[in-house]
Amino acid sequence: MSSADAALAWCPFPDAESAGRAADTLLDEGLIACANIMPAMQSRYVWRGAREVAEETGVLFKTRATLLEKLVARIPALHPYDEPAILGWGCTAASPETVRWLGELVVAPLRGDTTGEHA
Repeated sequence: MSSADAALAWCPFPDAESAGRAADTLLDEGLIACANIMPAMQSRYVWRGAREVAEETGVLFKTRATLLEKLVARIPALHPYDEPAILGWGCTAASPETVRWLGELVVAPLRGDTTGEHA
């Protein structure tokens, strides 16, 4: 694996509890190796023409590039917002140890997938 095999996804949640539930499900399903949950984040944004301020919990998901699209598609079903903001991107640089760790941990079969293949 190389640096190009690592990917990240970012998504704010309304609270640490919903972020933790989503992270645990994604870990169980083998779509992520790690979720960094950052509580007490203030978000300022424009939504449907109105300026908003909200306390949110940010989550940075660590995964493999081959799973990024599947991860981004899966998050909305686990998220309490009707239209969560989700951004995903491939990594251009990562330590060899991190890339190896991602390859080792993001391999568990998805529920119902007995082949062990995700892509």
